[in-house]
Amino acid sequence: MSARPLILVTNDDGITAPGIRMLISVMNKIGDVVVVAPDSPQSAMGHAITLNSTLHMEKITVDGKQPEYSCSGTPADCVKLAVNEILERRPDICVSGINHGSNSSINVIYSGTMSAALEAGIESIPAIGFSLLDYNWNANFEHCTSFVETITRQVLENGLPDGVVLNVNLPNLEKDAIKGIKICRQARANWKEEFDKRTNPMGRDYYWLSGKFVNMDNGEDTDEWALEHGYVSVVPVHFDLTAHHAIQNLNTWKLNN
Repeated sequence: MSARPLILVTNDDGITAPGIRMLISVMNKIGDVVVVAPDSPQSAMGHAITLNSTLHMEKITVDGKQPEYSCSGTPADCVKLAVNEILERRPDICVSGINHGSNSSINVIYSGTMSAALEAGIESIPAIGFSLLDYNWNANFEHCTSFVETITRQVLENGLPDGVVLNVNLPNLEKDAIKGIKICRQARANWKEEFDKRTNPMGRDYYWLSGKFVNMDNGEDTDEWALEHGYVSVVPVHFDLTAHHAIQNLNTWKLNN
C-alpha cells in the first residue's frame, strides 16, 4: 500500500491493559492508529452488544499521539461506534488484543477479543484477533511483537476472503523458542464446567464458575497442537454459522406433510 493504512485497534481487557498498549506500539510502525476500546475489562463477553442502556465514549490520552476513545460498552460496541461515529473513513484493518490469555479452540466462541474482530469482519474490514497464552496482567508481550507485525503486514498486503478473520494465538515462550507460524484448524475441545456453590451471609446461594479444558482432538493440524509444540497458531474463522455439510442430510427428512 502506498499510503499508511488506517488501523483500528480494540480489545476486551480494557484500554489501559498492557496487551493493547503493546499492540498499539506495534501498529504505530505500520500505519495510522485509532484506538476504540472498553473502559474496563470485558472478557468472555462474546458478541454481546448494548441495547438496554446508554453507551458513553470519552476521548482520552494514555500514551503516544494516536487518537484514543474509551467506551463504556462491549468490544463489539467499540467496533460499531468506531465505524459509524468516529472514523472518517473505513479502516484498512482492525486488530484486537493482545488478549491476556488463550482464545484457541472453543474459547473463540466466548471471546470478546475475537468478537470485536468478527464484528469488523461483518463490516467487510480485514481483521485479526491476537492472544497470548498468559493470563497474568503483567505478562511479557515483547517476544511476540515480531509475529504480530508480520501477520498484520501480510493481511494488509494480501487481504482476506470476505467474511474471514484470523484468530492468532501466541505461545508463552521466549522468542527464540517459538518455532514459527502454523495455519491451523480449530481443535475440537470444550470446557468441563464445575460450579462452586456457596451461601452468602444472608442465606442466599451463589455460584463461582470453574472448570477444566478438555482437548478431544488428536489431530496435528489444530491450534492446540501447534501451541503445545511451540508454534504461533493462525486459524481463519468466519461468522457464517451455517453447518453446510448438514444441509443435504436434513433435506432427506420428511418435514412437509
